Amino acid sequence: MATPSASPGNDHPAAAEAATQRFPELYVPEMPFAMPELQALAADGLLARLHHRGYTLPGVAASPQLRARAAAGAVPPSVRQRVVAGRMTAAWIYGCAAEPDRLALLVDAKRRVSSLRNTRGCTLHEVKLGPFDVVSLGGLMVSSPLRTALDIALHVDAGRAIPALEGLLARPQKDVRLRLLILAIEATPRVPHKRAALEKLAALAPALVARGPVDVEHAVDPADSAEDVAQVLGVAHFEGKL
Repeated sequence: MATPSASPGNDHPAAAEAATQRFPELYVPEMPFAMPELQALAADGLLARLHHRGYTLPGVAASPQLRARAAAGAVPPSVRQRVVAGRMTAAWIYGCAAEPDRLALLVDAKRRVSSLRNTRGCTLHEVKLGPFDVVSLGGLMVSSPLRTALDIALHVDAGRAIPALEGLLARPQKDVRLRLLILAIEATPRVPHKRAALEKLAALAPALVARGPVDVEHAVDPADSAEDVAQVLGVAHFEGKL
């Protein structure tokens, strides 16, 4: 059985290392090895497990793009462009949570979901997605870091949510701000689990979550009202597990 090569075809070590970093290898079943072969290669130390159906070369950094590629392989191609990886799946893609047992996929309420009901190994959530709620990573649509944090605060139990939220808030990109997250939740009075979400955020920064209105000075531009923030984030949504 052939083994994967650590070099992408360039004999110069420095060039090979640079190319490997730029184009990390991802091995999934039948591309080109069957699952038993992938497992054997991992047992021999020739591959490292990234995802339950994806492996990489040892030492390859697991970037969000690479995790998204691995997750995309578990989504049927026929529905891949109609769903969005969200919640704890998105948190794992961003490197802020452990790999979930099942993929959490968001389906925009404007789309027909009847053909998606038999998607195996996935949990579907029908939601309303705003124009800034989705990003594209590794061939898969993923909820944005801020939308991911919002959904986790609202819909994931505290034991898993708080560590994931800590990771999202600590990302080097600083694309999730606690004050804006609190504002979005406060601005949506009809969202279920609002009180529980604020309690989770209070565990992260008690001073920022008061019993009354939250001080959101400098959280957004003065011209932006709370309703505007909620609309941009797509907070006002309904959902149901399919």
